Amino acid sequence: MQHKYRFRVRAILAAGLFSIIGVAHAADPKVLRVGVRGGIDEQVWEVVSEVAKKNGLRIESVVISGSASPNEALNNGDLDANAFQHIPFLRDQIKQRGYKLSIVGNTYISPIAFYSKKYKSLKDLPDGAKVAIPNDPSNQTRALVVLRDAGLITLRDGFDPYTGTATLNDITGYKKKINLIEGASVVLARSLEDVDTAAIINTFAYQAGLVATRDGIAVEKRDHNPYVNVIVVRDQDKNAAWVAPLIKSFQSAEVRQFIEKQYGGSVVPVF
Repeated sequence: MQHKYRFRVRAILAAGLFSIIGVAHAADPKVLRVGVRGGIDEQVWEVVSEVAKKNGLRIESVVISGSASPNEALNNGDLDANAFQHIPFLRDQIKQRGYKLSIVGNTYISPIAFYSKKYKSLKDLPDGAKVAIPNDPSNQTRALVVLRDAGLITLRDGFDPYTGTATLNDITGYKKKINLIEGASVVLARSLEDVDTAAIINTFAYQAGLVATRDGIAVEKRDHNPYVNVIVVRDQDKNAAWVAPLIKSFQSAEVRQFIEKQYGGSVVPVF
């Protein structure tokens, strides 16, 4: 991709190499190190870094690859913030590993959507329709919530995607007779010809030339959605003076316009 945001230093880190940026940070404490994954986040944070200059901040986007954990690096103080994950993923990381991390702002959502080669809406599905959904807990939950919101199924009382996941066992009723088929997310984008509709996460939909807001016959809601990506800092830094201008820099008109123009609806700003 060709665009003008080329000024920042890129650091590709493997596990155990976070110290290579520590010296630079110590020399200039005004440089904020934000851990991201490559691809969309890397591109977006180039724009954020440019906007941040107007807000008195210098940001170094640290692209973390391989098995290195942006949450581990942040919790250890090797980063000042990170931006790569949604709320349930962070919740599980905190529960499993005891991280002391806090959410300080929303960024965007990469919506899961149902796609079909045969139908224009979930309401058009016939009785007995084959409906493919991801088999991993996080994305299966997202798919089931879309089906619930579309009026095809009901889920158990008290279910809340902010605090837990849902499986087929949590379905309490079918308002339309459909056959749910579980499959790996990587396979579903290649299976549209074999089913009536499939829930496909953005990563694989995009690779197949599908855009949720353009091609999806049902798309998860943007608002009040725990699967929005978030900016995270250490608990001790959540009230630091640099947090507000950091959030302001991301949640700016320039970043919104970049996301909307660059990704054409496959990534949706949530601010």
